[in-house]
Amino acid sequence: MSRLGNLGARLYRGEVGYDFIRNRKIWYGISILITITAIIGVAVGGLRMGIEFKGGAVFTTDTKAQISTAQATDVATEASGHMAIVQELGNGGLRIQITEVDTAKANEIKETLSDELGIPANDINADLVGPSWGEQIANKAWTGLGVFMILVVIYLAIAFEWRMAVAALIALIHDITITVGVYALVGFEVTPGTVIGLLTILGYSLYDTVVVFDSLKEGQKDITKQTRFTYSEIANRSINSTLVRSINTTVVALLPVAGLLFIGGGVFGAGMLNDISLSLFVGLAAGAYSSIFIATPLVADLKEREPQMKALKKRILAKRAAAAAKGESPDDDGPEDPRDTETAGTTIGRPRSHGRTPGKR
Repeated sequence: MSRLGNLGARLYRGEVGYDFIRNRKIWYGISILITITAIIGVAVGGLRMGIEFKGGAVFTTDTKAQISTAQATDVATEASGHMAIVQELGNGGLRIQITEVDTAKANEIKETLSDELGIPANDINADLVGPSWGEQIANKAWTGLGVFMILVVIYLAIAFEWRMAVAALIALIHDITITVGVYALVGFEVTPGTVIGLLTILGYSLYDTVVVFDSLKEGQKDITKQTRFTYSEIANRSINSTLVRSINTTVVALLPVAGLLFIGGGVFGAGMLNDISLSLFVGLAAGAYSSIFIATPLVADLKEREPQMKALKKRILAKRAAAAAKGESPDDDGPEDPRDTETAGTTIGRPRSHGRTPGKR
């Protein structure tokens, strides 16, 4: 077995771990930096909205043009006064998309394209999209996003607790902001496919987060009746116990999306695939990151503000200090906690002190 595979197996068995919670300020700092960059990208460069949102015209030809797509782009841009997007179709024809074009202007552009492309005007199909239709699409997208967020908060507050609902909501906003910022920075067009991708990644992100929260909910049962682990340590154990599952799920989901983005859109030039594949690729990666490095550490921060959790942490630290002064293990006295199947806060590469193999979840 490779070194990486061996490490994954040891993580799965709980023999090693990493202290995500202790280093949470680092992850918060990274997320804040990326989020600020994304916001600046949107504020400065703005989003390149597609024709479905801004309105415009789409010209398609069934006959192969006499000029290249690059030349056709220059011709369409000059004729319309707006940036044109030209794609070659499978039959050799062209699809020319120009935003913010009305009916009168569309007829002029059609005649110009006919002359420059060497194609009869009757062989060029023109479809107009009104800006009011695009506005309706945008409003429905925002409404759908808002309803989704509200339902997520209500569900998590009922199934778990309000702190987990707040943490999950922050993580989702984090994922959306980063994805939108990437679109602004790279200049990809925002289309209804992009909106579909955004809503899809929220589901993936929420799935990873709920998996960790479920493990945390189980681990925190009767937490105040024991003096071995603080809430942060139990939260850290929950992340480590689901880490391999989260990584595997994300990698498997990213592989086909990467194929669409880099091979379908990049190599073969199927530009329309970029609309949905970029949002999926960035969002899936951001969602996996936020579920591990943002959501659960936020829950630990909020939870340890409670008086009960503060008192518990104080008792545990006092017990450990007293045991250290006597040269004893803090777990030598008292009945064994049945949840003590792994050592909280262990470091990757260092085996647990108890030497027991935990049962599978």
